[in-house]
Amino acid sequence: MMTIGIGTQTPEQALASLSDMTKTLVPIQPEEYFTRIANAQEYMQANNIDVVYLNAGTNLTYFTGMKWYASERLVGAILPAFGIVQYIAPYFEIGSLNGFKVIDGPIHGWQEHQNPYSLFVEVLKQLKIADTATIGIDESAQFFIFDGINKAQTGLNLINAQAVTAHCRMHKSENEIALMQAAMNMTLAVHQATASMLYAGISTTEVEAFIKRAHQKVGAPGNYFCIVLFGVATSFPHGVKDAQVLKKGDMVLIDTGCKVHDYLSDITRSYVFGEPTTRQREFWDIEKHAQLAAFNAAKIGVPCEVVDDAARGYLASQGLGPEYQTPGCPHRTGHGIGLDIHEWPYLVGGNKTPLATGMCFSNEPMLVVPDEFGIRLEDHFYMTDSGPRWFTEPSNNIDNPFGLDK
Repeated sequence: MMTIGIGTQTPEQALASLSDMTKTLVPIQPEEYFTRIANAQEYMQANNIDVVYLNAGTNLTYFTGMKWYASERLVGAILPAFGIVQYIAPYFEIGSLNGFKVIDGPIHGWQEHQNPYSLFVEVLKQLKIADTATIGIDESAQFFIFDGINKAQTGLNLINAQAVTAHCRMHKSENEIALMQAAMNMTLAVHQATASMLYAGISTTEVEAFIKRAHQKVGAPGNYFCIVLFGVATSFPHGVKDAQVLKKGDMVLIDTGCKVHDYLSDITRSYVFGEPTTRQREFWDIEKHAQLAAFNAAKIGVPCEVVDDAARGYLASQGLGPEYQTPGCPHRTGHGIGLDIHEWPYLVGGNKTPLATGMCFSNEPMLVVPDEFGIRLEDHFYMTDSGPRWFTEPSNNIDNPFGLDK
């Protein structure tokens, strides 16, 4: 990527430097959904889980390819340990849902005046699922869904389906990683374009509007998010209520991402608009080394918590923290990413999940100096058989945040 300095272009020039980066991308194909279902059923059979209910949302999309939104109505899929997927939805939505169907299976409909949870139990009977079977309920389903099923059944063992969903989703395929790589590349280009058009007096809301246009330009229309913070506001990890106006010497923190064929990017860059102070340089360098310490600790088979410990241990060696105290890093080192911006597994103290090939993580041991500034350098990596690999190269230094590491 060509390096463009901070504040060296107009917004129009910065937008002109971007182009569609999605033309050659291929979405997940039906064959992969069948593989995901087979993996889930194999795990269910081995762990005596008879059925998993997948609610509308990313779990439904992951296993069946069907894209539908969670609402006050029961819409989802019944995935048995043996056999084909069974969908369940209001009658009046069946025509629409057929248009979104990727994996075939009957749709069991309920009328608005009927109890959908009784239908759920009836479908289980049709599938000859025992009255004492173990049923996993989508962990992202609203409580009223669990409550409704629980009241409609007698004798079923209702459990959290996360054991199945997380087991499958935390191990990304080559296709998933390729889509996330594309999304990360797009967002890094947007970051660089955004930095190039900053000027004294621009507001955070104006920068947010530019980022929206920039993500559209690279091929992500409507599918983006961003947090833009200047000055003291950067010390609040997820932002503040009011907009800020950029001044010389301000720390800038921009956290943004987009979606490509349902898969997400999420990159944060921190730098100074103008000449950094000695203190800003010192903390920026500490943040960079904490990020690198986490990356170097990521090895196949070690628990997730070891990666968090590595970043936190380095910060402690610099007199920061300890643990989650500030000045220091107040939140976990990283999160998983895929169809959801935050998903399993998490790089956090106490997480014993061993790192394995295909796992994808953010690496962002943010430094917060209360009442002064915050610095978050966030890049993602994925685990290969030989160790971690960056999706995007980390920032080089505070003066050249978009140069490649040497």
